[in-house]
Amino acid sequence: MTADIERERITRGTEDSDAPGQPGAKPHWSSGAKTAVGTATSHESRVWFTISEGAINELYFPTIDQANTRSLRFLVADGGDFFSDEEKDADHSVRLIHPEVPAFHIASVCKRHFYAIEKEVITDSDRDALLLKVHFQPDSKHGDLRLYAFLDAHVGDCGEHNDGWTKEYKGIPMLFARREQTSLAMASTAPFKTLSCGFVGVSDGLTDIRDHKQMTWSYKQAENGNVALTAEIDWAACDGEFILTVGFGGHAAEAAHQARAALLQNFETVRERYVKGWLATQQPLLNLGQPDERGFDFYRVSTAALQTLESKRFPGAVVASLSIPWGFARGDKDVGGYHVVWPRDMVEAAIGKLACGDAQSARRTLFYLKCTQEKNGNWTQNMWLDGTPKWTATQMDGTASCIILADALRRANELDEANPWPMIQKSAGFLVRNGPVTQQDRWEENPGYSPYTMAVQIAALLAAADFADREQNSQTAEFIRVTADAWNDSIDEWTYVSGSDIARAHGVTGYYVRISPPEVLHALSIRNVSIRIKNRPEEESRAAAIDVVSPDAIALVRFGVRAADDPRVTDTVKVIDSTLKKNLSNGPVWHRYTNDGYGEKADGSPFEKQGEGRGWPLLTGERAHYEIARGNFQQAELLLKTIQAQTSECGLIPEQVWDSDDIPERELYNGRPTGSGMPLVWAHAEYVKLLRSLKELRVWDTPPQPVQRYQVQKKVASFGIWTFRQQRARIASGKDLRIDVLAPAKVYWSINNWKTTQEITTTDSGLGVHWALLNLAQSKPGQTVQFTFLWLDSNSWEGTNFTVSVT
Repeated sequence: MTADIERERITRGTEDSDAPGQPGAKPHWSSGAKTAVGTATSHESRVWFTISEGAINELYFPTIDQANTRSLRFLVADGGDFFSDEEKDADHSVRLIHPEVPAFHIASVCKRHFYAIEKEVITDSDRDALLLKVHFQPDSKHGDLRLYAFLDAHVGDCGEHNDGWTKEYKGIPMLFARREQTSLAMASTAPFKTLSCGFVGVSDGLTDIRDHKQMTWSYKQAENGNVALTAEIDWAACDGEFILTVGFGGHAAEAAHQARAALLQNFETVRERYVKGWLATQQPLLNLGQPDERGFDFYRVSTAALQTLESKRFPGAVVASLSIPWGFARGDKDVGGYHVVWPRDMVEAAIGKLACGDAQSARRTLFYLKCTQEKNGNWTQNMWLDGTPKWTATQMDGTASCIILADALRRANELDEANPWPMIQKSAGFLVRNGPVTQQDRWEENPGYSPYTMAVQIAALLAAADFADREQNSQTAEFIRVTADAWNDSIDEWTYVSGSDIARAHGVTGYYVRISPPEVLHALSIRNVSIRIKNRPEEESRAAAIDVVSPDAIALVRFGVRAADDPRVTDTVKVIDSTLKKNLSNGPVWHRYTNDGYGEKADGSPFEKQGEGRGWPLLTGERAHYEIARGNFQQAELLLKTIQAQTSECGLIPEQVWDSDDIPERELYNGRPTGSGMPLVWAHAEYVKLLRSLKELRVWDTPPQPVQRYQVQKKVASFGIWTFRQQRARIASGKDLRIDVLAPAKVYWSINNWKTTQEITTTDSGLGVHWALLNLAQSKPGQTVQFTFLWLDSNSWEGTNFTVSVT
C-alpha cells in the first residue's frame, strides 16, 4: 500500500453511505464581478480567494490558475418555515480592514432581519488555508435558528468528477473534496453537529435545508460528480463566534493537516502577520495616490491587486483576472476563465509595477517571459502558468509588448544583471518575419492591420534596434529601424480613410479605422474590403472596414508614432466620441468599436456568443492618457475620478460597466460593474500609470524612440515591403520595393514584361529574413514590376511570377 493510499484511508474510511443522484446538476461558476480578491504575500501560503455577494467564491490552490470552489457561504433555517441563503437573502457590505491590505470584513444582514453574519477573511501566511472569523447574531426573537456552512466544490478547475466525503482527522470532524491531485478539507473551531456531502441539486445540503428547513441528510460520501459539502455548526456552543477554515493539499491528509494547523493558532496573531506582510510590500512603493475623503486609497488597492494576481509558483507570471466572465452561466467548458496568462496583459501589469517603483517585480516578469518564449520568438495568445499554451492564436502586439517591457526597464536603468538581447533578437525576428499583420487584434477577434497593433510593433522594433546597437550589431539595428519606417508609412496606407460617408457626417477629412483585413493588400483601396463583427447575429456580422472605428487609434499617440494634435488623430477622436462615447451616471465611457457584441444582451442576460458591447474603464484610462498628451490635465483628472466611481465597493476595476438603464433584478446599475470580469489587471495597471503620468505631467510610458524618429526627425520609408505572407499588389510611385523572404535567393525581376531582366541576391538580416531591394523609385504610375526567385539552398526556381503595380 502506497503512502498516498494509506493517507486516503486514514481520512476517508470505508463507511458505505453514498449520496444519491450522481452526478448531480450541471456545474457552473459564480459571477465574474468580484467585490474583492486577496492572498497572503508569503510564498508559503498558496491560496487565493475571491468575494462576491457577501460570500467566498473561488478558492485557488496550489497556483493562481487553478480554482477549486464555486462558493463557500452560510445557510440559515429554523426547522419550521424559515430558510435563508446569505448570498441571495441578505444585504451585504464589504470593506477593507486596512487601506493597504486585501483582507476584508463582510457584513451580511438578513433581508427579513432574522440574523446578521460578520466575517473577517484572510489566508494563513504560513500554510495553505483560508480563514474566516465568523460572528453569527440571530435576532432576539429568533434565537433557535440553525446555521450551516455550505461549500460547492469545483476542485481542479472542474465542477464534474469531484469526490466528497466526511470523516475525522485526529478526532476532528471534517468535510473533504478531491479531484485528481488536489484535496480540500473544511473544519471549524465550533462543533459540527451534522455533516453531509451530496450531489448539487439532488442530494446536497442546500437542497435539503431549503426543502426541509433543516438538515435531514447525512451522507458520508458522494463520488464522481458535482458535489457540495454541508455542516451544521453548533454556534450556541461558542456564543456565535468561531473560526472556519478550508485547508488544501495534494491529498486529503495534507489538506486536513493544513486545516487543523490553521485552527490551532490564534486568529489575531495570524491576521497580524498577514497585515504586516502586506504593509511591508506596500511601504517601498512610490506615493502616487492620495486617500479620498473617506480614507479610501484607490492607488493602494490597485498596487495590491497587481501583486495579488502574480503567481507564487512561477514568479513574474501575472494572470489577467481572478474571475470567469459571466461565470454563473458558464461551466466546465470554460475552464481557465481569465485566470491564465495573457502576455500583453501581463506586460501591462509589469509596467504598472514599474510605474509605482517596483522594478523587481517587472524584472521577474521579464525573466518569466524568457522562460516561456516559443522557439520562433513569439508568445501564444495566452497560456497556463507553466507556459503550456491555452489558446494558440498569434497576437503580434502580445509579442511586441514583451520587447517594450525590456526597453522600459533599460530606460529606467533597472535591467540590473538581466540581459534580454537573446529574447529580443528572437522576438524581433518573429515580428519582421510575420508583421505587421496580425492573426488577432488586441480584442482577440480579427486578423489584419490594426492601428493599435501596428503602433505597438513599430515601437517595439525601434526599441529592439537600440538593443542591437548595444550589442554592436549596427547592420541588424539599421534593418530593424527601416522596417519600422516602412510599417509606419503603411499605417495610413492601410488603415486611414478620407472622404467617406462617416467623414462627411462628422465634418472631418478622414479617420483611422478599427482594422483592415489582410486582403486590403490586394484591393484597390480600403473602401473595397469588409471585416467580420464577432458576437453579433449573422445578418449583422459583416461590415465595411471604413464603417468601423475604435478608440484603438489613439494608441498611435500613446506609442509615439503620431502627435496628439495630428489632424488625422484629432479627426479620428471626433468620430470616436460621436459614435463610441457614452455618458453614464458617474462619467463617460467608451466602447471597444462600432457595433461591438461582447457584453450582456439588451435585457441584461449574460453574454452567450452574442450580446452588446459595454463601456470599458480601461478605455477611459487610455483616453485620459490621450488628454495628457494634449496637455488637458484637468480632463484627465476627471476621467481618473470616473474610473474610481466605477469600481467595486472595495476599489476593484471591472472589465466593463453597465451603460443602460438599471435592471435591479439582474443587479445591473448604470455606471456599475457588469458580470463580465473584475478585477481586470490591465485596468489596474492603466490606473497606476495614469497616476504616474499625472504626477509627471506627461504620458509616462510613451516610448521615446518613435517620438524622436517620426515626430522630430520626420523619418519616412524609401520603400514598401513585399513578403510571401503579405503580397502587396501595389507600391506608391517614388518608392522602391523591398522583397523579404525566409531563405537565401536570387531575385529576377523586370519592369518591361521580361523584355529585359535584372537580378539581385538577397542579404541576410540576421533575423531570419533575407531581403533584396528593387530600385523602382523612378518607375512611373501604371508600370508594373514582375519578379520570381531562384532558391539558392536547393538551386530550384519558384515557378511563379509575382506582380506589383506602381500607383
